[in-house]
Amino acid sequence: MSVVNSATTSTLDIRTTAGRFRLVALAEAVSWVGLLLGMYFKYLGTPRTEIGVKIFGPLHGGIFVAFLIVALFAGLAFKWSVLTWVLALLASIVPLATVIFVIWADRTAKLGAPVGASAGSPAGRPVPEAT
Repeated sequence: MSVVNSATTSTLDIRTTAGRFRLVALAEAVSWVGLLLGMYFKYLGTPRTEIGVKIFGPLHGGIFVAFLIVALFAGLAFKWSVLTWVLALLASIVPLATVIFVIWADRTAKLGAPVGASAGSPAGRPVPEAT
């Protein structure tokens, strides 16, 4: 008997708009961390080096643009309000805020049905596995 956490597998499923949005939002946050570390070593660290910024700068820039694109598609697919659009755009600017936005969007069903919820089963209860 195989136990698979369907909430985890469906959360980052790139076949869905919400999954692509979550994945790119996570990548955007990770690239922010890399860029911040690179900036630390460029301006404050010992030894001072620009290699981190040279690597994570363009990487973060590309992921930032990808986040804006997937946010556009998610906003259109889930019919976001103007406030949700603004929050998504602000989240892309503030370091690590995309993760906070995704958590909020999941809790308020801005990315479709709440994660882990399935039709016909009460929220918070596991779905029985058919054998």
